[in-house]
Amino acid sequence: MPLPPGLSVPVDVALARAVDRIPGPSALPGGCRYEPKWDGYRAVVVVDAGSARLYSRRGTDMSAQFPEVVAAATEQIAPGTVLDGELVIWSGGRLDFEALQRRMTRGPRAAEAVARELPASLVLFDLLAVDGQDVRGGPFDGRRAMLEELATGWRPPLNLSPVTDDVDAAAEWFEAYAVAGVEGLVVKGGAHPYRGGERVWVKVKHRRTLDVVCGAVIGSRSAPQQVVAGLSIDGELRIVGRTGPLTAAARRALAPWLVAPAGAHPWPEQVSPGALGQWGAGRSSGPVTLTLVEPIVVEVSADVAWSGHSFRHSLRFLRARPDAEVTAVRAPER
Repeated sequence: MPLPPGLSVPVDVALARAVDRIPGPSALPGGCRYEPKWDGYRAVVVVDAGSARLYSRRGTDMSAQFPEVVAAATEQIAPGTVLDGELVIWSGGRLDFEALQRRMTRGPRAAEAVARELPASLVLFDLLAVDGQDVRGGPFDGRRAMLEELATGWRPPLNLSPVTDDVDAAAEWFEAYAVAGVEGLVVKGGAHPYRGGERVWVKVKHRRTLDVVCGAVIGSRSAPQQVVAGLSIDGELRIVGRTGPLTAAARRALAPWLVAPAGAHPWPEQVSPGALGQWGAGRSSGPVTLTLVEPIVVEVSADVAWSGHSFRHSLRFLRARPDAEVTAVRAPER
């Protein structure tokens, strides 16, 4: 069965905007529906003419890298169906994003062997088309009911993401699932249609406050735009990420503490975007120029996406701590 008109690959996925706290039950149209925020790769599953394909949020075909998931989708999902979900890998009872990255770097010839070593699961949370009919215009509650009906025949590695309309249960999930590497919650309105490319959903992520070393900035010392963060790993001060753009107040507060390095600096003056630690940074073109500074301690807020050697997402600058010893700063535990 062909896909419905207007629903072609690549599919624009719905997005979420970040908020600082869990919204109340009536904060979104039709009431709030709370789901876990999985730490994996966003994946759109398109089943057409008896075969399935997996596409990333940006339209990259990931089918060759995840043959076991494609085989399960081909077998268990009827043609004319499009689903939205997340590819994940479990390791030691936790979500393992680095294992997903390793799988994406392997070629098609090695895919079957790697799938046995690092099997992936697909957690599905929304329905875009079924029986060749585009259902994106309907409310989330209606799409969810159809999705649950489809899921009655699924077997691993296909899984249905849980959902609740109970804010107290959602708060319990938020705390209890953190130990398994779940990033937080995604919240949708029960009456929301599926709007690709729009941030109609909201997300609440676990965050923690910690110290890092500011060893460089993007911008000038007198007007820093972003902090480049470092931590001591294996005895070396290594770049582990960067903050988002600093506010005017943050720039004014930080600038007086930024001075030129007193001696040799462990970092180069230009790095690749990927060296700054954020997932997806490799899509940027050209090197990033750093303004090196004498290292000082700064306090930041970070989400749980710490790999053991870098932060995948932007940090939030909180304040400078010029009184703290750079040598006392330690990398967080995973």
